[in-house]
Amino acid sequence: MSNNPKSGSRRKFIGNLAAMGTAGAIGSTSIIGAAGAGGVGILGAGGLLASCTSRREKYVPPVFPERAPDGPPLKAGLIGCGGRGTGAAFNFLDAGPNLQITAMTDLFQDRIDRCRDSLREQRGVEIPDENCFTGFDGYKRVLEADVDIILEASVSKFRAKHLEAAIQARKHCFIEKPAGVDPVGIRSVMASGRMAESAGLTIVAGTQRRHQLDYIHTYAQVKNGTIGDLVSANCYWNRTAQPVTPRQEGWCDMEAMIRDRANWIWQTGDSLANLLVHNIDVVIWFFEKHPVSATGFGGRHRRRSGDMYDFFSVDYAFDDRRTLHGTTREINGCSNKVGEMIFGTKGYTNCRNTIWDNNGNIIWEYQYPIGDDGQPTGRVAISPYDQEIINMVTAIRTNQPINEANNLAVSSMVSIMGRESAYTGQDKTWEDMMNSNLEIGPDSYEFGTYDGLHPEVPVPGSA
Repeated sequence: MSNNPKSGSRRKFIGNLAAMGTAGAIGSTSIIGAAGAGGVGILGAGGLLASCTSRREKYVPPVFPERAPDGPPLKAGLIGCGGRGTGAAFNFLDAGPNLQITAMTDLFQDRIDRCRDSLREQRGVEIPDENCFTGFDGYKRVLEADVDIILEASVSKFRAKHLEAAIQARKHCFIEKPAGVDPVGIRSVMASGRMAESAGLTIVAGTQRRHQLDYIHTYAQVKNGTIGDLVSANCYWNRTAQPVTPRQEGWCDMEAMIRDRANWIWQTGDSLANLLVHNIDVVIWFFEKHPVSATGFGGRHRRRSGDMYDFFSVDYAFDDRRTLHGTTREINGCSNKVGEMIFGTKGYTNCRNTIWDNNGNIIWEYQYPIGDDGQPTGRVAISPYDQEIINMVTAIRTNQPINEANNLAVSSMVSIMGRESAYTGQDKTWEDMMNSNLEIGPDSYEFGTYDGLHPEVPVPGSA
């Protein structure tokens, strides 16, 4: 395989990925240990960032390749053929030369058909019938189909099992967020990350802001002290309500529930895990540690299906008494907001592209590319959805594995910690989550009758 990425040297690329917060050549075992202890170091790099800080060296943001290097063909199998899975397939095909989608699976044939049609019409890619699989065990057939990489974008509940099987089969992985919907699943992802490290496999996660250049350059400014010592943070994912998929004739209970997946806790983890995980991940990245406790509340006013809440409000605390407040809302007719704010002793930032001093004056802005009209485009040159896959393929082809499994698992676990506080009305801690035997979902997964179709919405203070 080629060892020379198109943009930047192999050594520089991998070093930059490690500094960005992926495990890189240093590995993830020490990161997982720090995460389990609730201590500093979740950003990772095996202490690299801490040593840079102690020497007061300036942090330099990474330079990513614009395209993955050439090499022998890499074949990917797609698990989950909905909108996000289809998008990930396109991201993979566009990441560099000699990249192929050769197998796919989904619970439903119509989703496979739509995905295949899109790939055929837009990229000229034909997936043969014999490499398309349906059902709850379809992922096993994909793993047997001579693929090198798994693109996992299925129901969130199944990610832990799929990742474990993929690593055991010695496949590199892209895994969407969240890592799972309950503590048992999240700890499984942490374990799979350790197995991947031992096997020299790459895992890239769908928390794409860590691959987004405006966020990365803002992080560099914060890392270099532009807003002083970090004090607190807010983060938000407030949007309109998700649609309900009405039951159709011929659907069994299980199919009706999965078709309406956006409204069920066991499939999405609720909006804290499904949505706010992105923003929580940014705060953990910038703070270089995760919160250790949560006090939350939430409720359900207008959701017309499933068992999820409409909104959450959670106060998180770090082990040094710094705080993070996170909110989600999925209700029509309300103001919407998605993003983060981090406050320091000398200023504050939206984490994406702007830094203000404490008087509200802009002191730094990210410089976006100039468009054909001569004005800044307001977006990065390469979509982070493309960049994360470019970085994954580059790591594989340069034989320098990166591992984001633990970053994703930690952010997902923090999200679940807040959700469980809101559901129960009790404070929850990191230790509670790491020791919890909570598993959400049916006892078995098969199409047929399922009593859980008639939901019981969590009631705080009832247990």
